[in-house]
Amino acid sequence: MSVFTGKEKLKLGFGLMRLPKNEDGTINVEETSQMVDLFLEAGGTYFDTAFVYPGSEEAIRKALVERYPRDIYTLATKLMVQANGQISEEDAKKEIEISLERTGAGYFNYYLIHAVQRSNYQLYEKYGIWDFVKGLKEKGLIKHYGFSFHGDPELLEELLNKHPDAEFVQLQINYADWENPGVASKRNWEICKAHGKPVVVMEPVKGGILADPIDTVKEIFDKENTGASYASWALRFVASKENLLAVLSGMSSLEQMKDNLSFMKDFKPLDEHEMEVIKAAQKALDEDKSIPCTACHYCTKGCPMNIPIPEIFNVQNRKKGSPEFRTKREYTIVTTGKGKASDCIQCGQCEGACPQQLPIIQLLEECRVLE
Repeated sequence: MSVFTGKEKLKLGFGLMRLPKNEDGTINVEETSQMVDLFLEAGGTYFDTAFVYPGSEEAIRKALVERYPRDIYTLATKLMVQANGQISEEDAKKEIEISLERTGAGYFNYYLIHAVQRSNYQLYEKYGIWDFVKGLKEKGLIKHYGFSFHGDPELLEELLNKHPDAEFVQLQINYADWENPGVASKRNWEICKAHGKPVVVMEPVKGGILADPIDTVKEIFDKENTGASYASWALRFVASKENLLAVLSGMSSLEQMKDNLSFMKDFKPLDEHEMEVIKAAQKALDEDKSIPCTACHYCTKGCPMNIPIPEIFNVQNRKKGSPEFRTKREYTIVTTGKGKASDCIQCGQCEGACPQQLPIIQLLEECRVLE
């Protein structure tokens, strides 16, 4: 059975990792519901959540599942096993039950083995997760299964050869990482295409970094005088590629949804001139020395010293144009009650979990100047 359901009228997928928040940090279900309404009205069908996205599965139950017929949308979620083994085989296999209870969806159109990379792929094998997920399909609890991938091309080839019945792959693809050897967006996309596996794109705006890029990149886009948002350049770059099932955008506000739909509803691929503009932006990013952290927080989940790694990296990046006293103050705020960069014991669990393959231990060492 093809993973293409025939319902996909829009290349844009609604990523549910970064939903709008209330002042108390809970998800704003009312605004999320308004975003869902606009997305469906525009022809969107693909919604993507995960067991480990706090509050996301419960929020989409209220904003989508309880408000719309089950057959007009497709819902994806994921099963996570952490590299440090904190999630046991028994707990991993219970995630589907919890996800079904949280969402009330009855079944999932797409179920993914989550964040597969060098640090955890053997644990997925050891736990028998691949066969377990195939069993869920036989039971009718899921319609299609695949995996989200944060590893190197050699591992991707190995997995697709070993598990040829995986129906699709979720990859991080954006113009910043297209030629980045650490992420290998282009090469991994080519491998999926060669294996006939459609791709779901994650992080097309790199955790928001490309929606609000560095000044040199902004200047390049601003010169075009098109009035287009910076996010639109990033999303259109990805959506112009072949062999895509959906391009996920982790929208956090009604305004972001409206912007995304403004250019994705009647999508037009980038033309030759626009591709040259993207190349100039890629060059400017290559020359920048900011830490390319997307603030996914996978690195912090098992940190024994409770170090707020993404927040520290954000302060370090902002240090360039900020007075020293402000940088010190911001660093104090983000580390109050938590670990500091100097508290790192170099256990390496963060580097094993990082989808961006960042040398976190070394970067934290460099961030000690903030203290």
